[in-house]
Amino acid sequence: QDYYGKELQKSEDLKTNACITSARPLSKVARDALERIHEEVLARYYGCGLVIPECLSSCRILDLGCGSGRDCYLLSQLVGEQGHITGIDMTEGQVEVAKKHIAYHMDKFGYRKPNVEFIHGYMEKLGDAGLADESYDIVISNCVINLAPDKRAVLQEAFRVLKPGGEMYFSDVYSNQRLSETIQKHRLLWGECLAGALYWRDLYSIAEEVGFSPPCLVTASPITIGNKELEDIIGDCRFVSATFRLFKVLGGSWAGPGQVIYNGGIVGHERELVFDANFTFKEGEVVDVDAEMATILQSSRFADEFLIRPGRANAAALQQGFCC
Repeated sequence: QDYYGKELQKSEDLKTNACITSARPLSKVARDALERIHEEVLARYYGCGLVIPECLSSCRILDLGCGSGRDCYLLSQLVGEQGHITGIDMTEGQVEVAKKHIAYHMDKFGYRKPNVEFIHGYMEKLGDAGLADESYDIVISNCVINLAPDKRAVLQEAFRVLKPGGEMYFSDVYSNQRLSETIQKHRLLWGECLAGALYWRDLYSIAEEVGFSPPCLVTASPITIGNKELEDIIGDCRFVSATFRLFKVLGGSWAGPGQVIYNGGIVGHERELVFDANFTFKEGEVVDVDAEMATILQSSRFADEFLIRPGRANAAALQQGFCC
């Protein structure tokens, strides 16, 4: 709270590039939306790149660790006036900045009533903030879960507030090994999103324990520290900024592999949808997927964007061709 509320006044005050490592390139729709956001909101934002999932029209989205609200205001434009964005952050000063500019943005976007709200609270305790079970389509987070001592509680709460078929789409910092106590207790490294980094293998085990589908890696970028004093403390630890997507898929619908065709209907991704590091779907093209991906696509908000049928291994299970 002190680091992000008092010590940092603008993104240039960060001591490493951990919080500003870029994610994948922005679509034109996202770039245009970013240009309509108030300059103070942009200046007081410290996230990793941008965290923007696809297929957002009319969705209800929760942003964990929303900071000054940049991602919320960008997503506000992408979900439209019928969608809704909730931002929650533990730093009161950041929430105040976000709230101060609600009227400005709603006027800028041409909305008759606000589709954003900001709450001062903790992502490990969303119930204390009044957030109900199964109330959101998507939960996003941008380089803040590393700041929470109890990562499992964060994922558990995200799972709770997501609707069945909902998605947690988030970027964060991960380490190639479990961190020493010296690193974990270093105040500056905590503020710079490094000392609280999760060992990447632990993400997979925690996600499974909570009930999520196995993590789908979207992008990953090595982090360079660029600070000799901090590099000496870190030693041979290596860090990466990575974006993952987790789905709240209840029960598998597919016993075996499937085949899918992308309809091409998602705004900003009409010709091609880069779903994760393993699957890219081009409009009209048949793609073989495993049972896990077939279940995710069929059970989530992406269901209407694809035609789905069993793969050859279980083609007898459905004889009506494609279903969606």
